[in-house]
Amino acid sequence: MKILVRWLLLAAALLLVAYLYPGVTVKSFGSAMIAAFVLGLFNTLLRPILVVLTLPVTVVTLGLFLFVINALIFYFAASVLDGLHVAGFVAALIGSLLYSLCGMVIDVAMERMFSR
Repeated sequence: MKILVRWLLLAAALLLVAYLYPGVTVKSFGSAMIAAFVLGLFNTLLRPILVVLTLPVTVVTLGLFLFVINALIFYFAASVLDGLHVAGFVAALIGSLLYSLCGMVIDVAMERMFSR
């Protein structure tokens, strides 16, 4: 139940990002649900590999390169999906930052809601 609610909220967060920032567009809520699933899949499978491969650059930049990794994953997900479009790398960077902030708020809210 918790995973399903989180997935729906992350899809809504993706629609919110598309509403707030014109560089990111989402066709429909169904497209947002698929995009949220693919982003979660990429973050689970690809992100750890990229973090390990780029560890020296991440250490030199004091962790700021992790923003680039997040933007690359966001951009890659948009290139794979038809319902999600990102205008460019800067749009992917801003979109991934907004989506991550929404995800953090959702995680905190879910923790408080389901801890009772």
